Amino acid sequence: MRRPPGVLAALLAALLGGCAVGPDFHRPGTPDLDHYLPSEPPPEQAPSAEADTTAQRLLPGGELPGQWWQLFHSTALQDAVRQALTDSPTLAAANATLAAAQQQIIVARAALFPRVNVNAGVAHASNSVPTPIATEYTLGPTATYSVDVFGAARRNVEQQAALAEMERYQLAAAYLTLTGGVVTEALTIASTRLQIATTLELIEQDKKNLALTQREYEVGTVARTDVLTADNQLASDLTTLPALRTQLEQARDALAVLIGHAPAQWQAHEFDVGEFSLPVEIPLALPSELVRRRPDVLAAQAQLHADSAAIGVAYAQEFPSLMLSGSLTREALTAGGLLHQFETLRAAAAAVSAPVFAGGALVAQTQAARDAFRAQAATYQGVVVSALGQVTDDLWALQNDSQRVTVDQHAVDIAFETLKLDRQSYLVGKINVLQLIDAERTYAQARLGLATATIQQYQDTAGLLVALGGAWWKDAAAAGR
Repeated sequence: MRRPPGVLAALLAALLGGCAVGPDFHRPGTPDLDHYLPSEPPPEQAPSAEADTTAQRLLPGGELPGQWWQLFHSTALQDAVRQALTDSPTLAAANATLAAAQQQIIVARAALFPRVNVNAGVAHASNSVPTPIATEYTLGPTATYSVDVFGAARRNVEQQAALAEMERYQLAAAYLTLTGGVVTEALTIASTRLQIATTLELIEQDKKNLALTQREYEVGTVARTDVLTADNQLASDLTTLPALRTQLEQARDALAVLIGHAPAQWQAHEFDVGEFSLPVEIPLALPSELVRRRPDVLAAQAQLHADSAAIGVAYAQEFPSLMLSGSLTREALTAGGLLHQFETLRAAAAAVSAPVFAGGALVAQTQAARDAFRAQAATYQGVVVSALGQVTDDLWALQNDSQRVTVDQHAVDIAFETLKLDRQSYLVGKINVLQLIDAERTYAQARLGLATATIQQYQDTAGLLVALGGAWWKDAAAAGR
Protein backbone atom coordinates (compact mmCIF):
# COMPACT_ATOMS: atom_id res chain seq x y z
CA MET A 1 0.00 0.00 0.00
CA ARG A 2 1.41 3.37 -0.99
CA ARG A 3 1.71 5.84 1.88
CA PRO A 4 0.53 9.41 1.33
CA PRO A 5 3.59 11.53 0.51
CA GLY A 6 2.37 14.35 2.78
CA VAL A 7 2.50 12.11 5.86
CA LEU A 8 6.02 10.93 5.06
CA ALA A 9 7.18 14.48 4.51
CA ALA A 10 5.73 15.66 7.80
CA LEU A 11 7.25 12.75 9.70
CA LEU A 12 10.66 13.29 8.12
CA ALA A 13 10.62 16.99 8.91
CA ALA A 14 9.69 16.28 12.54
CA LEU A 15 12.46 13.72 13.03
CA LEU A 16 15.14 15.88 11.40
CA GLY A 17 14.15 19.22 12.85
CA GLY A 18 13.13 18.27 16.41
CA CYS A 19 14.62 20.40 19.18
CA ALA A 20 13.88 21.35 22.76
CA VAL A 21 13.13 25.04 23.11
CA GLY A 22 13.85 26.92 26.29
CA PRO A 23 17.05 27.30 28.33
CA ASP A 24 19.31 24.40 29.26
CA PHE A 25 19.88 24.29 33.00
CA HIS A 26 23.33 24.96 34.41
CA ARG A 27 24.01 24.29 38.06
CA PRO A 28 24.82 27.48 40.02
CA GLY A 29 28.43 28.01 40.98
CA THR A 30 29.80 27.51 44.47
CA PRO A 31 30.79 30.37 46.83
CA ASP A 32 34.31 31.64 46.34
CA LEU A 33 35.17 31.16 50.01
CA ASP A 34 37.56 28.93 51.94
CA HIS A 35 36.44 29.95 55.43
CA TYR A 36 33.32 30.85 57.44
CA LEU A 37 34.36 33.19 60.23
CA PRO A 38 34.86 36.80 59.12
CA SER A 39 37.82 37.42 61.42
CA GLU A 40 40.64 35.65 63.22
CA PRO A 41 41.11 33.04 64.54
CA PRO A 42 40.79 30.98 61.36
CA PRO A 43 38.28 28.10 61.33
CA GLU A 44 40.84 25.38 62.00
CA GLN A 45 41.80 27.09 65.28
CA ALA A 46 38.29 27.75 66.55
CA PRO A 47 36.86 26.71 68.84
CA SER A 48 39.68 26.22 71.30
CA ALA A 49 39.97 25.75 75.03
CA GLU A 50 42.70 25.26 77.57
CA ALA A 51 41.11 22.22 79.21
CA ASP A 52 41.55 18.93 77.35
CA THR A 53 37.97 17.91 78.18
CA THR A 54 36.52 20.87 76.31
CA ALA A 55 39.01 21.36 73.47
CA GLN A 56 37.65 20.62 70.01
CA ARG A 57 39.57 20.61 66.76
CA LEU A 58 38.01 21.36 63.40
CA LEU A 59 39.17 19.40 60.36
CA PRO A 60 38.53 21.54 57.24
CA GLY A 61 37.60 19.35 54.30
CA GLY A 62 37.04 16.31 56.56
CA GLU A 63 34.27 13.76 56.03
CA LEU A 64 31.48 13.26 58.54
CA PRO A 65 30.32 9.72 59.30
CA GLY A 66 26.97 8.73 57.83
CA GLN A 67 25.44 8.44 61.30
CA TRP A 68 26.91 11.60 62.80
CA TRP A 69 25.25 11.12 66.22
CA GLN A 70 27.63 8.22 66.89
CA LEU A 71 30.30 10.83 67.59
CA PHE A 72 28.67 11.29 71.03
CA HIS A 73 29.31 7.61 71.88
CA SER A 74 25.96 7.01 73.58
CA THR A 75 24.35 3.63 73.01
CA ALA A 76 20.98 4.84 74.32
CA LEU A 77 21.11 7.81 71.94
CA GLN A 78 21.89 5.55 68.99
CA ASP A 79 18.95 3.32 69.91
CA ALA A 80 16.60 6.31 70.09
CA VAL A 81 17.70 7.63 66.69
CA ARG A 82 17.41 4.18 65.16
CA GLN A 83 13.87 3.82 66.44
CA ALA A 84 12.96 7.29 65.18
CA LEU A 85 14.23 6.45 61.69
CA THR A 86 12.06 3.31 61.75
CA ASP A 87 8.84 4.69 63.26
CA SER A 88 8.74 8.39 62.39
CA PRO A 89 5.58 9.33 60.43
CA THR A 90 7.35 12.41 59.10
CA LEU A 91 10.01 10.28 57.45
CA ALA A 92 7.38 7.84 56.17
CA ALA A 93 5.46 10.73 54.60
CA ALA A 94 8.62 12.08 52.95
CA ASN A 95 9.41 8.64 51.51
CA ALA A 96 5.89 8.30 50.10
CA THR A 97 6.04 11.79 48.60
CA LEU A 98 9.32 10.89 46.92
CA ALA A 99 7.84 7.68 45.52
CA ALA A 100 4.87 9.61 44.11
CA ALA A 101 7.19 12.15 42.47
CA GLN A 102 9.20 9.35 40.85
CA GLN A 103 6.01 7.91 39.35
CA GLN A 104 5.31 11.29 37.77
CA ILE A 105 8.54 10.92 35.79
CA ILE A 106 7.14 7.74 34.22
CA VAL A 107 3.88 9.53 33.44
CA ALA A 108 5.74 12.39 31.73
CA ARG A 109 8.06 10.05 29.85
CA ALA A 110 5.07 8.19 28.37
CA ALA A 111 4.36 11.21 26.17
CA LEU A 112 7.55 10.45 24.22
CA PHE A 113 6.08 7.18 22.90
CA PRO A 114 3.09 6.33 20.70
CA ARG A 115 -0.15 5.48 22.45
CA VAL A 116 -1.76 2.27 21.17
CA ASN A 117 -5.30 1.22 21.94
CA VAL A 118 -7.39 -1.75 20.80
CA ASN A 119 -10.93 -0.81 19.86
CA ALA A 120 -13.85 -3.16 19.40
CA GLY A 121 -17.38 -2.21 18.49
CA VAL A 122 -20.73 -3.28 17.14
CA ALA A 123 -23.16 -1.07 15.20
CA HIS A 124 -26.76 -1.60 14.13
CA ALA A 125 -28.31 0.31 11.25
CA SER A 126 -31.88 0.43 9.87
CA ASN A 127 -34.22 2.80 8.05
CA SER A 128 -37.96 3.40 7.67
CA VAL A 129 -38.31 0.70 5.00
CA PRO A 130 -39.02 -2.65 6.66
CA THR A 131 -35.74 -4.29 5.78
CA PRO A 132 -33.44 -6.44 7.96
CA ILE A 133 -31.27 -4.56 10.38
CA ALA A 134 -27.60 -4.43 9.31
CA THR A 135 -25.10 -5.26 12.00
CA GLU A 136 -21.38 -4.48 11.68
CA TYR A 137 -18.59 -5.67 13.99
CA THR A 138 -15.20 -3.94 14.15
CA LEU A 139 -11.94 -4.82 15.85
CA GLY A 140 -8.46 -3.41 15.57
CA PRO A 141 -5.67 -1.29 17.01
CA THR A 142 -5.27 2.46 16.70
CA ALA A 143 -2.07 4.37 17.34
CA THR A 144 -1.52 8.06 17.97
CA TYR A 145 1.78 9.82 18.36
CA SER A 146 2.31 13.43 19.27
CA VAL A 147 5.69 14.25 17.76
CA ASP A 148 7.77 16.21 20.26
CA VAL A 149 9.06 18.61 17.62
CA PHE A 150 9.89 21.48 19.96
CA GLY A 151 10.66 19.49 23.08
CA ALA A 152 7.63 20.18 25.27
CA ALA A 153 7.44 16.54 26.36
CA ARG A 154 11.18 16.30 26.92
CA ARG A 155 11.18 19.47 29.00
CA ASN A 156 8.26 18.09 31.00
CA VAL A 157 10.23 14.91 31.71
CA GLU A 158 13.16 17.10 32.77
CA GLN A 159 10.88 19.12 35.02
CA GLN A 160 9.37 16.06 36.71
CA ALA A 161 12.81 14.53 37.21
CA ALA A 162 13.97 17.75 38.88
CA LEU A 163 10.88 17.80 41.12
CA ALA A 164 11.54 14.19 42.12
CA GLU A 165 15.12 15.15 42.90
CA MET A 166 13.81 17.99 45.05
CA GLU A 167 11.62 15.54 46.99
CA ARG A 168 14.67 13.34 47.50
CA TYR A 169 16.47 16.27 49.10
CA GLN A 170 13.38 17.11 51.12
CA LEU A 171 13.57 13.56 52.47
CA ALA A 172 17.20 14.15 53.41
CA ALA A 173 16.23 17.42 55.12
CA ALA A 174 13.51 15.62 57.08
CA TYR A 175 16.09 12.99 58.07
CA LEU A 176 18.48 15.66 59.34
CA THR A 177 15.73 17.51 61.20
CA LEU A 178 14.56 14.27 62.80
CA THR A 179 17.98 13.03 63.90
CA GLY A 180 19.00 16.47 65.11
CA GLY A 181 15.77 16.77 67.07
CA VAL A 182 16.27 13.40 68.75
CA VAL A 183 19.82 14.33 69.81
CA THR A 184 18.71 17.75 71.07
CA GLU A 185 15.84 16.33 73.14
CA ALA A 186 18.06 13.60 74.58
CA LEU A 187 20.60 16.21 75.66
CA THR A 188 17.79 18.36 77.07
CA ILE A 189 16.56 15.42 79.17
CA ALA A 190 20.07 14.80 80.50
CA SER A 191 20.66 18.48 81.22
CA THR A 192 17.31 19.02 82.93
CA ARG A 193 17.66 15.94 85.10
CA LEU A 194 21.04 17.23 86.28
CA GLN A 195 19.60 20.69 86.97
CA ILE A 196 16.76 19.16 88.98
CA ALA A 197 19.17 17.01 91.01
CA THR A 198 21.43 19.97 91.72
CA THR A 199 18.47 22.19 92.59
CA LEU A 200 17.18 19.58 95.04
CA GLU A 201 20.63 19.54 96.62
CA LEU A 202 20.52 23.32 96.93
CA ILE A 203 17.05 23.14 98.48
CA GLU A 204 18.25 20.69 101.12
CA GLN A 205 21.09 23.05 101.98
CA ASP A 206 18.62 25.95 102.05
CA LYS A 207 16.47 24.03 104.56
CA LYS A 208 19.50 23.35 106.77
CA ASN A 209 20.53 26.98 106.52
CA LEU A 210 17.01 28.16 107.45
CA ALA A 211 16.78 25.78 110.42
CA LEU A 212 20.18 26.83 111.76
CA THR A 213 19.43 30.51 111.23
CA GLN A 214 16.11 30.13 113.05
CA ARG A 215 17.89 28.56 116.04
CA GLU A 216 20.53 31.29 116.03
CA TYR A 217 17.76 33.89 115.98
CA GLU A 218 15.97 32.22 118.88
CA VAL A 219 19.10 32.45 121.02
CA GLY A 220 19.68 36.03 119.91
CA THR A 221 22.90 35.64 117.92
CA VAL A 222 21.45 36.75 114.54
CA ALA A 223 18.88 39.30 113.45
CA ARG A 224 15.39 38.57 112.13
CA THR A 225 16.53 39.76 108.69
CA ASP A 226 18.95 36.82 108.49
CA VAL A 227 16.05 34.42 109.00
CA LEU A 228 14.04 36.18 106.29
CA THR A 229 17.00 36.09 103.93
CA ALA A 230 17.45 32.34 104.43
CA ASP A 231 13.72 31.76 103.99
CA ASN A 232 13.68 33.86 100.83
CA GLN A 233 16.58 31.85 99.37
CA LEU A 234 14.70 28.60 100.02
CA ALA A 235 11.56 29.97 98.36
CA SER A 236 13.58 31.19 95.39
CA ASP A 237 15.11 27.77 94.78
CA LEU A 238 11.77 26.03 95.29
CA THR A 239 10.16 28.17 92.58
CA THR A 240 12.63 26.87 89.97
CA LEU A 241 11.59 23.24 90.42
CA PRO A 242 8.15 23.33 88.71
CA ALA A 243 9.58 24.94 85.58
CA LEU A 244 12.43 22.42 85.45
CA ARG A 245 10.05 19.48 85.89
CA THR A 246 7.79 20.84 83.17
CA GLN A 247 10.80 21.22 80.90
CA LEU A 248 11.82 17.63 81.56
CA GLU A 249 8.36 16.22 80.84
CA GLN A 250 8.06 18.30 77.68
CA ALA A 251 11.44 17.03 76.46
CA ARG A 252 10.32 13.45 77.09
CA ASP A 253 7.07 14.08 75.24
CA ALA A 254 8.87 15.78 72.35
CA LEU A 255 11.22 12.81 72.00
CA ALA A 256 8.28 10.39 71.96
CA VAL A 257 6.56 12.41 69.24
CA LEU A 258 9.74 12.56 67.15
CA ILE A 259 10.05 8.80 67.38
CA GLY A 260 6.43 8.46 66.26
CA HIS A 261 4.57 7.50 69.42
CA ALA A 262 2.12 9.16 71.76
CA PRO A 263 3.80 10.09 75.07
CA ALA A 264 1.44 7.76 76.93
CA GLN A 265 2.57 4.84 74.76
CA TRP A 266 6.34 5.29 74.86
CA GLN A 267 8.75 6.04 77.69
CA ALA A 268 11.95 7.90 77.00
CA HIS A 269 15.28 6.65 78.30
CA GLU A 270 16.51 8.53 81.36
CA PHE A 271 19.50 10.10 79.67
CA ASP A 272 22.40 11.13 81.88
CA VAL A 273 25.09 13.69 81.12
CA GLY A 274 27.75 11.08 81.85
CA GLU A 275 26.49 8.92 78.96
CA PHE A 276 27.74 11.36 76.34
CA SER A 277 31.23 12.10 75.09
CA LEU A 278 32.07 15.41 73.46
CA PRO A 279 33.38 14.94 69.88
CA VAL A 280 37.01 16.06 69.96
CA GLU A 281 37.47 16.27 66.17
CA ILE A 282 34.78 17.79 63.96
CA PRO A 283 35.08 17.39 60.18
CA LEU A 284 34.29 20.77 58.63
CA ALA A 285 33.09 20.97 55.03
CA LEU A 286 34.38 24.00 53.14
CA PRO A 287 31.76 26.50 51.89
CA SER A 288 32.13 25.21 48.33
CA GLU A 289 31.43 21.69 49.59
CA LEU A 290 28.59 22.78 51.86
CA VAL A 291 26.37 23.92 48.99
CA ARG A 292 26.78 20.48 47.39
CA ARG A 293 25.83 18.69 50.64
CA ARG A 294 23.14 20.67 52.45
CA PRO A 295 19.79 19.14 51.47
CA ASP A 296 17.93 22.44 51.75
CA VAL A 297 20.39 24.04 49.30
CA LEU A 298 20.15 21.06 46.97
CA ALA A 299 16.34 21.10 47.18
CA ALA A 300 16.32 24.79 46.22
CA GLN A 301 18.67 23.99 43.34
CA ALA A 302 16.41 21.17 42.13
CA GLN A 303 13.41 23.51 42.26
CA LEU A 304 15.42 26.01 40.20
CA HIS A 305 16.09 23.24 37.65
CA ALA A 306 12.37 22.42 37.52
CA ASP A 307 11.50 26.08 36.97
CA SER A 308 14.07 26.25 34.16
CA ALA A 309 12.46 23.27 32.43
CA ALA A 310 9.02 24.84 32.94
CA ILE A 311 10.13 27.70 30.68
CA GLY A 312 10.68 25.22 27.85
CA VAL A 313 7.31 23.56 28.49
CA ALA A 314 5.54 26.92 28.28
CA TYR A 315 7.57 28.22 25.31
CA ALA A 316 6.84 25.10 23.25
CA GLN A 317 3.13 25.93 23.37
CA GLU A 318 3.82 28.92 21.10
CA PHE A 319 4.91 26.61 18.26
CA PRO A 320 2.94 24.24 16.01
CA SER A 321 2.24 20.69 17.16
CA LEU A 322 2.24 17.58 14.98
CA MET A 323 0.02 14.56 15.61
CA LEU A 324 0.41 11.27 13.71
CA SER A 325 -2.23 8.59 13.83
CA GLY A 326 -2.95 5.24 12.24
CA SER A 327 -5.41 2.40 12.51
CA LEU A 328 -5.86 -1.16 11.27
CA THR A 329 -9.49 -2.24 11.50
CA ARG A 330 -11.25 -5.49 10.75
CA GLU A 331 -14.92 -5.27 9.72
CA ALA A 332 -17.34 -8.21 9.60
CA LEU A 333 -21.09 -8.88 9.64
CA THR A 334 -20.78 -11.35 12.52
CA ALA A 335 -18.64 -11.51 15.63
CA GLY A 336 -17.08 -14.77 14.45
CA GLY A 337 -16.37 -13.21 11.09
CA LEU A 338 -13.76 -10.99 12.72
CA LEU A 339 -11.56 -14.08 12.81
CA HIS A 340 -11.95 -15.41 9.24
CA GLN A 341 -14.43 -13.40 7.14
CA PHE A 342 -13.49 -9.76 7.47
CA GLU A 343 -12.44 -6.75 5.55
CA THR A 344 -9.36 -4.80 6.53
CA LEU A 345 -9.33 -1.04 6.62
CA ARG A 346 -6.07 0.85 6.97
CA ALA A 347 -5.78 4.52 7.77
CA ALA A 348 -2.92 6.91 8.40
CA ALA A 349 -3.09 10.61 9.09
CA ALA A 350 -1.01 13.55 10.14
CA ALA A 351 -2.39 16.73 11.66
CA VAL A 352 -0.63 19.98 12.36
CA SER A 353 -2.04 22.52 14.83
CA ALA A 354 -0.50 25.98 14.93
CA PRO A 355 -1.52 28.67 17.43
CA VAL A 356 -2.69 31.85 15.72
CA PHE A 357 -4.40 33.91 18.39
CA ALA A 358 -4.77 33.25 22.12
CA GLY A 359 -5.22 36.74 23.45
CA GLY A 360 -1.59 36.93 24.58
CA ALA A 361 -2.00 33.98 26.93
CA LEU A 362 0.82 31.87 25.47
CA VAL A 363 3.39 34.68 25.57
CA ALA A 364 2.28 35.62 29.09
CA GLN A 365 2.55 31.99 30.16
CA THR A 366 6.16 31.85 28.97
CA GLN A 367 7.00 35.16 30.62
CA ALA A 368 5.43 33.98 33.88
CA ALA A 369 7.66 30.90 33.77
CA ARG A 370 10.72 33.09 33.28
CA ASP A 371 9.69 35.32 36.18
CA ALA A 372 9.20 32.25 38.39
CA PHE A 373 12.70 31.09 37.46
CA ARG A 374 14.19 34.45 38.46
CA ALA A 375 12.30 34.38 41.74
CA GLN A 376 13.59 30.88 42.51
CA ALA A 377 17.13 31.94 41.59
CA ALA A 378 16.92 34.66 44.24
CA THR A 379 15.44 32.17 46.70
CA TYR A 380 18.30 29.77 46.02
CA GLN A 381 20.87 32.47 46.75
CA GLY A 382 19.06 33.24 49.99
CA VAL A 383 19.15 29.59 51.03
CA VAL A 384 22.90 29.43 50.32
CA VAL A 385 23.62 32.56 52.36
CA SER A 386 21.41 31.30 55.19
CA ALA A 387 23.25 27.95 55.23
CA LEU A 388 26.65 29.69 55.40
CA GLY A 389 25.34 31.96 58.16
CA GLN A 390 24.05 29.02 60.20
CA VAL A 391 27.42 27.25 60.10
CA THR A 392 29.19 30.49 61.02
CA ASP A 393 26.86 31.05 63.97
CA ASP A 394 27.48 27.51 65.20
CA LEU A 395 31.26 27.99 64.93
CA TRP A 396 31.07 31.18 67.00
CA ALA A 397 28.85 29.41 69.51
CA LEU A 398 31.33 26.55 69.91
CA GLN A 399 34.19 28.96 70.36
CA ASN A 400 32.33 30.82 73.11
CA ASP A 401 31.07 27.55 74.64
CA SER A 402 34.62 26.32 75.00
CA GLN A 403 35.67 29.52 76.74
CA ARG A 404 32.63 29.40 79.01
CA VAL A 405 33.28 25.78 80.01
CA THR A 406 36.89 26.66 80.80
CA VAL A 407 35.83 29.56 83.02
CA ASP A 408 33.11 27.52 84.73
CA GLN A 409 35.53 24.66 85.34
CA HIS A 410 37.89 27.13 87.01
CA ALA A 411 34.99 28.39 89.17
CA VAL A 412 34.20 24.81 90.23
CA ASP A 413 37.85 24.22 91.15
CA ILE A 414 37.97 27.40 93.23
CA ALA A 415 34.66 26.61 94.97
CA PHE A 416 35.87 23.07 95.75
CA GLU A 417 39.15 24.26 97.24
CA THR A 418 37.27 26.89 99.26
CA LEU A 419 34.87 24.22 100.54
CA LYS A 420 37.76 21.98 101.61
CA LEU A 421 39.35 24.83 103.56
CA ASP A 422 36.04 25.81 105.15
CA ARG A 423 35.43 22.22 106.26
CA GLN A 424 38.81 22.17 107.95
CA SER A 425 38.12 25.57 109.53
CA TYR A 426 34.75 24.37 110.79
CA LEU A 427 36.32 21.31 112.42
CA VAL A 428 38.70 23.51 114.40
CA GLY A 429 36.00 26.07 115.22
CA LYS A 430 37.23 28.97 113.07
CA ILE A 431 33.92 29.35 111.18
CA ASN A 432 30.34 28.55 112.04
CA VAL A 433 28.03 26.09 110.32
CA LEU A 434 26.26 28.82 108.36
CA GLN A 435 29.50 29.76 106.65
CA LEU A 436 30.13 26.10 105.85
CA ILE A 437 26.66 25.69 104.33
CA ASP A 438 27.21 28.82 102.26
CA ALA A 439 30.45 27.32 100.88
CA GLU A 440 28.63 24.10 100.04
CA ARG A 441 25.95 26.09 98.25
CA THR A 442 28.53 28.03 96.25
CA TYR A 443 30.14 24.77 95.17
CA ALA A 444 26.78 23.28 94.10
CA GLN A 445 25.93 26.39 92.10
CA ALA A 446 29.31 26.29 90.37
CA ARG A 447 28.76 22.64 89.41
CA LEU A 448 25.32 23.54 88.05
CA GLY A 449 26.83 26.32 85.94
CA LEU A 450 29.49 23.96 84.57
CA ALA A 451 26.90 21.31 83.73
CA THR A 452 24.75 23.85 81.91
CA ALA A 453 27.73 25.13 79.91
CA THR A 454 28.83 21.59 79.06
CA ILE A 455 25.39 20.59 77.77
CA GLN A 456 25.23 23.79 75.72
CA GLN A 457 28.53 22.84 74.12
CA TYR A 458 27.11 19.39 73.30
CA GLN A 459 23.98 20.90 71.79
CA ASP A 460 25.89 23.45 69.74
CA THR A 461 28.15 20.66 68.49
CA ALA A 462 25.09 18.71 67.37
CA GLY A 463 23.75 21.86 65.72
CA LEU A 464 26.97 22.30 63.76
CA LEU A 465 26.98 18.67 62.62
CA VAL A 466 23.41 19.06 61.34
CA ALA A 467 24.22 22.40 59.72
CA LEU A 468 27.10 20.74 57.84
CA GLY A 469 24.67 18.24 56.28
CA GLY A 470 25.37 15.28 58.55
CA ALA A 471 26.65 13.13 55.63
CA TRP A 472 23.06 12.10 54.89
CA TRP A 473 24.05 10.65 51.50
CA LYS A 474 25.84 7.81 53.29
CA ASP A 475 22.66 6.62 55.02
CA ALA A 476 20.05 4.74 52.99
CA ALA A 477 17.25 6.08 55.20
CA ALA A 478 18.04 9.63 54.08
CA ALA A 479 18.99 8.92 50.47
CA GLY A 480 15.68 7.24 49.65
CA ARG A 481 17.28 3.88 48.90
